[in-house]
Amino acid sequence: MLSFSRYVKYGFIILVVLVSLSFLYILDQEASDLKRWFPNGQQKTPTTPIAEDSDKRLANATFVILARNSEVDGVARSIQNIEDRFNAGRYPYVLLNDEPFTEQFKKWVKFCSLLEANLIVMPVRRISVLTPALVEFGVIPKEHWNQPPWIDEEKASKAREGMKAQKIKYGDNVQYRNMCRFNSGFFFKHDLLKKYKWYWRIEPNVKFHCDIKMDPFLFMEQNDKVYSQRPTSGFTIAVYEIAGTIPSLWRNVREFMEQHPEYVAENNSMPFLSNNHGTTYNLFWSNFEIADMDFWRGPAYTAFFEHLDSKGGFYYERWGDAPVHSIAAGLFLRRDQIHFFEDIGYQHDDWSHCPLRDDLWEKGRCACDQGNSFDYDPWSSCKKHWDRLMELGH
Repeated sequence: MLSFSRYVKYGFIILVVLVSLSFLYILDQEASDLKRWFPNGQQKTPTTPIAEDSDKRLANATFVILARNSEVDGVARSIQNIEDRFNAGRYPYVLLNDEPFTEQFKKWVKFCSLLEANLIVMPVRRISVLTPALVEFGVIPKEHWNQPPWIDEEKASKAREGMKAQKIKYGDNVQYRNMCRFNSGFFFKHDLLKKYKWYWRIEPNVKFHCDIKMDPFLFMEQNDKVYSQRPTSGFTIAVYEIAGTIPSLWRNVREFMEQHPEYVAENNSMPFLSNNHGTTYNLFWSNFEIADMDFWRGPAYTAFFEHLDSKGGFYYERWGDAPVHSIAAGLFLRRDQIHFFEDIGYQHDDWSHCPLRDDLWEKGRCACDQGNSFDYDPWSSCKKHWDRLMELGH
């Protein structure tokens, strides 16, 4: 007769076998899903039905998200929002980081199975349910991100200490400066972006308030709003820059203009950028940006960025990509080649653009309060200056 302990032993073995068979079945089902979605181990863009009233032709374009591993929740929210309001799986995503994305981050963003610790297998489906679009992950080359070796660190350190004392936002942050320099002169050179012409920059934790009925990429392409042959940018928010972060920027811009007058466009947007010779600036807010990367890759901007970069202002001061991009677009393009997206409701932090025209607000099923739109905030928004420039005509 078997002892009680032997009954327990055999019962435990049977339980382990049953549980193992259950997990093997789950894995088999997950593997079938993965093979359907990622044949030969590669992710692909599944065929996604597009609304009947939308343009089935797509531009050569991608969304670009610069994110840290710790920002996975914010990335998820941004992707979910733009998918619901516009993309529906049509355009791909390129996510960039200055260090390798963790497997946890990737599996949060991709459709896959996750092997957890303690020999327990738990299938997980996360951001894949938000988009069937291609999602690629890239590491930024160190030479495109890190402070260059020719920067005088003692001088840069003193500058950071001074800005910290003045309570300037990110004043003592080296990583922020790395990000600004990368966004100014290098992101469009990344291997994952070389195959694309257009990009739409999206930040973690942003919100799009309205349905986007038209394709912004195709709109700009079809309306001569392009950065390549006749370059342009798209924006939703215009702001003043913090003067303490760019004290010598305008002097170096003027120096470049004197050396390269051939790059300065006729009928440019200089009256919007500054009407007091660079003492104060008006800017397009670059964390919302739709543009043709061939403009940044072109000779005018390449020479412009290299000139500015050689001055060290990204580190000796705190030059941002917003003033650098804004000045370049404002000087090297005609003003009619820069487009304001009135109908794209957008929120970043506490700043929000909500369509003020009732017909656009209603058509877009906008969830924003028109009364809280940042457009004509008397203290921070410079949209009124852009309106005045547009009234002057082309």
